[in-house]
Amino acid sequence: MPTECTFYMAQEMNMTCNIVQNIDTKEVIISFAGHLDTATSAEANAKINRELADMVQVNSLICDAMELEYISSSGLRILLSLTKRFKDFRVINVQSQVYEVLETTGFTKIMTVERAVRRLSVKGCRLIGIGNVGKVYRLDGDTIIKVFREGTTMEEVRREITLSKEAFVLGMPTPISFDVVKVVLESEGSPECYGLVYELLKAKTLSTFLKQHPERLDEFAMKFADLYRQMHEIEVPVGTGIPSAIEHEHRQIEHIRRYFSEESLNILHGILDCIPPAGRLLHLDLQTKNVMVQDDELMLIDMGEVSYGNPLLDLGHSYSSMVGLIGDYEKTIGIPRELGQRFWDKAIRCYFDGRMSKDIKAQIEVVSLVRNFSWLALSDSFPQNVIEECKATFNERVAMRIDYIKDVCQTLSDWKL
Repeated sequence: MPTECTFYMAQEMNMTCNIVQNIDTKEVIISFAGHLDTATSAEANAKINRELADMVQVNSLICDAMELEYISSSGLRILLSLTKRFKDFRVINVQSQVYEVLETTGFTKIMTVERAVRRLSVKGCRLIGIGNVGKVYRLDGDTIIKVFREGTTMEEVRREITLSKEAFVLGMPTPISFDVVKVVLESEGSPECYGLVYELLKAKTLSTFLKQHPERLDEFAMKFADLYRQMHEIEVPVGTGIPSAIEHEHRQIEHIRRYFSEESLNILHGILDCIPPAGRLLHLDLQTKNVMVQDDELMLIDMGEVSYGNPLLDLGHSYSSMVGLIGDYEKTIGIPRELGQRFWDKAIRCYFDGRMSKDIKAQIEVVSLVRNFSWLALSDSFPQNVIEECKATFNERVAMRIDYIKDVCQTLSDWKL
C-alpha cells in the first residue's frame, strides 16, 4: 500500500494547498482548491518549495486541480516553474473554467493538462449498438456515447481519440469525440466505465439503416465500397501516431496463446507473414455497425484499431465480421446474417469494380481466418462457451484445411494494391 511520507495543508484566504508524497513511487501530488491568485500564490509557492526541498527524491509531480476554481497569472507562474523543474509533470482533473485559461495562455501545449472527467448516466438511453469493446447509446438528438467495456483504461480511451484525430487529418470522414466521461450503467451496482461522447446529428448505424431500407442495399453497398477505397488510397506518412497493422495482429495472436496450441498460433502468424507490406490506412473493424449514416453519407466510428498496412488485411477483417463471424451474428453486427452477407457480396464487387475473382475471394477468406480468432484478445472475460465455439471453429476452418491455406498463402505475394 502507498505510504504518505508528508502531508501539508495551508489555507490562505480562499485557497488550500495539500501536498502528499507516495514513499513507494516517489510521486508527489499537490492539490489546489479555491482561488490561486495574486493574494494566495506567493505563500503557496513558498510552501511548495519548502516541502519539496525536504523530499529526498521526487520521480514525478502531479497538480490535482479538481477543486481549483480560479487561476491568475501568478498561479500560472507556479505551474510554469514546476514543469521546468520536473520532467514528469502534469496537471489533472482540470475544471472547464480553469482549462480555458490554460488553453488560452498556451499552457496546454507546453505541459500535460488533463480535463476533469464528468459523470453521465445512460439509464433510459436507447441502446443503438453492441460491439466487442463496448456499447453505443443515443444520449439525445444530437449526441451518442460509446461506453467501453469494464476494465478499459484511460490510456486505451485516449489511444482511440488519438487515432480518430489522425485518421480525420488524413482525410477520413470520422467524428471526433469532444468529451471523455465516466458512465453509470443501466443496472444498479455496476462499476463505472469510460465513455466517449460524439456529436452525430440525425445519424444511425448502417446496420439500422439497412434493416429499415433494404431496398437501398445496392446504393449503400457502393457507398461502403467507395469509403473503403477512399481509406485504402491514403498513404500513412512516416512519423504519425498510427501503428503497424501487422505488428498489432501478431500481438493479438500472442494474447490468445492460452486458448490455442503453439502449432495453431504458428499457422495464424504464418498467414500474416505472407501478406505483402504496405503503408495504407486501415480500419481493421469495418463492418456495418461501425459506420454511421448521416444525411445519406457514411462516417466511420470505432477507431480504436486504426493502423497502416496492406488493404488485404483490412478486407480480411471485414470478411471475418460480415461473412465468417463466430457467434450471434445479429447481436454483433445488428442485422440478419443473410442480409449482411448479401451486403458484403455487393460491396466487395463494387470495391473491385468488376475485377472480383475466385482467387481474390480465396485470398480474402484465408486472411480473414486471423481475425476469426484474434478478436478473442479484445477482452479477458469472454464466456467459456464462446471460447469453446472458437476452438471448434478453428478445427473446422483451419486445422482441417492446412494444405489449402498454404497454397493460397503462396499467392498473397501477387496481391496488387
